[in-house]
Amino acid sequence: MSIDLPKPIADYVEANARLDIDGMLKPFLRDAVFIDNGKHFEGHAAIRQLFEEEVIPVKAIFTPDTVREEEGDVIVEGPAHGDFPGSPLRFTYRFTLVNGAIKTLETTV
Repeated sequence: MSIDLPKPIADYVEANARLDIDGMLKPFLRDAVFIDNGKHFEGHAAIRQLFEEEVIPVKAIFTPDTVREEEGDVIVEGPAHGDFPGSPLRFTYRFTLVNGAIKTLETTV
């Protein structure tokens, strides 16, 4: 299924499908915040560390299947699969975009 995502989100999802850390970071503002199930990671260095320690080792790939706008944010839902318990798990990603880039990304299961 193909869905229409704003460019920074589409770029992030495409890079995630390749497990490309640099590509995943590129759409984020330098001072962006990634909230992963309640844990906060602020700035590129912290977000890179999250990807290196929790995404790449388990080959976690998010495949969005729905998108909607809610209170100015873009909500994207879909399964993530990889080498982790319970795979695939359904995730909700809440993106806040500013000036064509990701300012905040909050993920929840």
